[in-house]
Amino acid sequence: MQLIRLIAFCALSALMALTLAHPARALTLLRDPDIEYALKQLAEPVLKAAGLSPSRTDILLIDDSSLNAFVVDRDHIFIHSGLLLKMRTPAMLQSVIAHEAAHISNGHLMRRPINMRNARTAAGLGAALAAAAAIAAGAGEAAGAAAIGAQTSAQRLFFAHTRAEENAADQSGLRYMAAAGIDTRGAVEVMDIFRGQEVLSFGRQDPYARTHPMSADRFRVIQRLAEAYASETRANPAADYWFARAKSKLSAFQRAPKWTLTRAGETGYADIKLMRQAIAHHRRSDTSRAIAAIDAAIAQRPNDPFYYELKGQILMESRRFAAATAAYGRAVSLAPENALILGSYGRALLAEGKVSQAQDYLERSRSRDGRDSRVMRDLAVAHARQGNKGMAALVTAERYAMSGRLQDAGLHAQRASDMLPRGSTGWRRAQDVLSAAQAAEQKRR
Repeated sequence: MQLIRLIAFCALSALMALTLAHPARALTLLRDPDIEYALKQLAEPVLKAAGLSPSRTDILLIDDSSLNAFVVDRDHIFIHSGLLLKMRTPAMLQSVIAHEAAHISNGHLMRRPINMRNARTAAGLGAALAAAAAIAAGAGEAAGAAAIGAQTSAQRLFFAHTRAEENAADQSGLRYMAAAGIDTRGAVEVMDIFRGQEVLSFGRQDPYARTHPMSADRFRVIQRLAEAYASETRANPAADYWFARAKSKLSAFQRAPKWTLTRAGETGYADIKLMRQAIAHHRRSDTSRAIAAIDAAIAQRPNDPFYYELKGQILMESRRFAAATAAYGRAVSLAPENALILGSYGRALLAEGKVSQAQDYLERSRSRDGRDSRVMRDLAVAHARQGNKGMAALVTAERYAMSGRLQDAGLHAQRASDMLPRGSTGWRRAQDVLSAAQAAEQKRR
């Protein structure tokens, strides 16, 4: 992967459009295998306590400096990058995850006016997030992303929880934290950040305060419950480490390199210090120092796939494709099921001209996570280079469909349909896209 590869993704189905109106802006989803793994480690004990599957429920990071977190279905919890950077301890972040998990476990999503699952495209073209019908490709300074159509007043109402739901989620979330041995005072510290938000004008409130109603009574209840559970707290060095790592990597890509270098060692973890230095040097285009730093981090944790993945990114973006392929290959050997790493390895192989091998890894990536449309774009390139024009057109059509560009998707799907053997799997996939495009055109009229 590339840390923070920016890919946009919009809510596009007609049903979603009718429900949520036109998005005022789009949010981007930051896709980084290291950060997502760290968030999963932090979430796992909470999700288990909530009766949710840690392997099924993804914690995904949105590129937005405001403070917010929300759920749209049972399988995804979204956290704004601004909220992660604002958290001071792992318990604070875990309290947010516990609260959102409680909304899922308590069935609050089922009471929405429309089940978000119905917002998927008719063809079901691999969009794994029920909040939107698709995923689009794009590129940014540092990483990979997918997007959710954003903050209209209609959406705020859609995502808003009632006070009764909030009170129930508070109690359940604190119970999950206690069951997992997490310091429940983290929830008090998070809520303290939002105290007083309701007296601010609407435009000055953080999104979390708009969608999660706060009150003095609610804060006092949280305090009382947290104190009652305080004796159940257990030390968790692993949580401390992964919280520091996720926050440190995110800040290294989002803050100025000078800021990162002056604070690189503040976590107390030697490998994280070296990782932050590597990112800062890379962003200054000082490849030699960046590689030296990431190699030193790898020496500290020789079996860490994410440090090899970061080395691959540095080398790839420095156009040292063969070396990047070697680094990504080592990452794949250590994390053979990680879709983001598989996709980045395929991209490096493609850049090296190893097209057939690249296609294999890109297909493996896509089968594990259909949200990365850079993989779709690379797959289309791989098919085209091997003379498979029909499949190239099909994958392009699916990529456009997942981004909401159904008119373009229909054009490429028709091209694919004309070139692929009638009745073949690829031909049938093309018909699905054509059907979705035609249905959208009829609704538009």
